[in-house]
Amino acid sequence: MPAAPIPDPSPFVQFHAWMAEAAKTEINDANAMILATTTPDGRPSARTVLLKGVDDRGFVFYTNKQSRKGDEIAANPRVFLLFYWKSLHRQIRIEGPVEPVTDAEADAYFVTRARVSRLGAWASAQSRPLAERAVLEDRLTEMEQRYPGEIPRPGYWSGFRVLPTAFEFWQDMPFRLHDRTLYRRDADGTWTQSKLFP
Repeated sequence: MPAAPIPDPSPFVQFHAWMAEAAKTEINDANAMILATTTPDGRPSARTVLLKGVDDRGFVFYTNKQSRKGDEIAANPRVFLLFYWKSLHRQIRIEGPVEPVTDAEADAYFVTRARVSRLGAWASAQSRPLAERAVLEDRLTEMEQRYPGEIPRPGYWSGFRVLPTAFEFWQDMPFRLHDRTLYRRDADGTWTQSKLFP
């Protein structure tokens, strides 16, 4: 049986190493992650979003704060992230509370988006019922006319930073004897590493 990988003492260093490999092997969106939230009464929901920033504080994604995920985060600001890279036979699970990014961070990212994407942030009432596609297209045309030049960031469009309290790195191994490494943040901010049965 091949030896299990030896993980780095820091979950963030380990994450960056795996993400770098995924960026070379995944066909599309190595930064895609499943974001799981819950309603106030505990009903879960999940969707794919894109990781737009990561540092030692946490993992950043952007969205319409009035979307379903935005509403659920407002009600219960604890989430779960899942990265799955099929080509590498790996996944990473991350859990923790969420905090909003600063307006300066949101503004800086918003201006990097394609023009149509910025207009779309104004045109789309994300997660709300849409009678037909033409309504969205009409709203997009309206926004193009309203903002022929600079497009400001809508106040309801911003980002969230997930502040990890735990990571689990999962590596596929032969005969389903997978390698699972768990990191938990201690009260003093250090990380404790342990193994889980597959």
